[in-house]
Amino acid sequence: MQTSPQTNEKIYDLAVIGGGINGVGIAADASGRGLSVFLCEKDDLASHTSSASSKLIHGGLRYLEHKEFRLVREALAEREVLLAKAPHIIRPMRFIMPHRPHLRPAWLIRTGLFFYDHLGKREKLLGSNNVYFKENSPLNSAITRGFEYSDCAVDDARLVVLNAMHAREKGADIVTRTRCLSARRDGQYWIVDLENENCQFQIKAKALVNAAGPWVAKFIKQDLELKSPYGIRLIQGSHIIVPKLYEGDKAFIMQNDDRRIVFAIPYLDQYTMIGTTDREYQGDPAQVQITQAETDYLLEVSNAHFKKQLTQADVIWTFAGVRPLCDDESDNPSAITRDYTLALSKGEVGQAPLLSVFGGKLTTYRKLAESAMQQLKAFFPEMKGSWTATEALPGGENMESVEQLMREIRAQVTDASEDLVKRWASAYGSRIWNILGEAVSIDQLGLSFGHGLFAKEVDYLCRFEWVTTSEDILWRRSKLGLSFTQIEMNQLDAYLVSKQQEPHAA
Repeated sequence: MQTSPQTNEKIYDLAVIGGGINGVGIAADASGRGLSVFLCEKDDLASHTSSASSKLIHGGLRYLEHKEFRLVREALAEREVLLAKAPHIIRPMRFIMPHRPHLRPAWLIRTGLFFYDHLGKREKLLGSNNVYFKENSPLNSAITRGFEYSDCAVDDARLVVLNAMHAREKGADIVTRTRCLSARRDGQYWIVDLENENCQFQIKAKALVNAAGPWVAKFIKQDLELKSPYGIRLIQGSHIIVPKLYEGDKAFIMQNDDRRIVFAIPYLDQYTMIGTTDREYQGDPAQVQITQAETDYLLEVSNAHFKKQLTQADVIWTFAGVRPLCDDESDNPSAITRDYTLALSKGEVGQAPLLSVFGGKLTTYRKLAESAMQQLKAFFPEMKGSWTATEALPGGENMESVEQLMREIRAQVTDASEDLVKRWASAYGSRIWNILGEAVSIDQLGLSFGHGLFAKEVDYLCRFEWVTTSEDILWRRSKLGLSFTQIEMNQLDAYLVSKQQEPHAA
């Protein structure tokens, strides 16, 4: 079991509440600028919104319709930055938009794609073009033409974990399964009360960052007993996973009669991921689940486009999350801004500042973190300058390509299957050698839990990636949960119980 750090005497520069993408992004950026950082997450890293995305690093083509030009420009530029930072977990992907003339005219789409090609810096990603579908197309025969453009796919939960690792390697203290009970200003410091399974403890920090995602406003009102500067709208987005709908590695972006768009994205080589939805959500963000109406909606959109018709019986798995969007009083959930808003509360003169994060999207987390640092600069004049644009995330260092790394792994572990080598290279990048060590065969990797998961990998995840349960491994550090049986999960959990007394790496 991870123990609480001995932090009672230490005064941190920054205490960050929330271990989603925005929280870990801010923690990493601040640590690299020389600030001392503490981050707590009440559950596992990326266990809510950040692991329930469409798993894309994208400019947001549909945001152009809502005139979100600043957001799109920033997101487009970030695609190439993040691709260079994490080439193992991020990869270019081509997207095909079938043309349905009654929804959007071709000239409008071409205009949008022209902006998409030219608004942001683009060096590695290909530009857009027209496509024409032949008889062998997976699309309905009535769909004869479309448009193709570039964006990127990402392992969203691993992006969060890698940023947390980066923060720790820059000196941050990152604790999971540790809840912030309350926080209060005491002059120039925040006193933060925390609780985990083992104990309650306090830390002291010069500034507090509220990156609680769906709980951002609730945290301000209930835990800080302050007035929230903005309202939050919780918008549910749900996805379904079905057997592979079509061959090839391209994604489809499908227009629907309600003017929304839905993606069909190749997933783990064997499946297709279809999503997302947009609906107001009023319940507990931790309990969000796909509704039958959402499932029906996604199946209907897919069936309107593809020859292969889907039914409820084809749905293998579903996942849902809530996007915490800053309330702009729009009456259309799809039109609410995906841009982020940072709210700085300075309190009275000489009091410790509070920075709260409203909204945001996976693609722009790094820019959001830089903006957060800019807001806090006045309180930390000794802080170093920005640095995250050029430094690789853990595993992205010294990496030529996933393909080259796969060749190197195959040369050492000669009996590993192609699928396993690909998973290792794509998940861990150059850090895979910290798992494999000198092993030259599968039987040197320790106990097998099935489906290519061995004790050496599990031990690494426990030591370096804050893992305590099988769910952490099977649904966030990997997506092996789609393959594991309940008996196999139980065996993995039994092994993890024996590991929980070991401390995490400092």
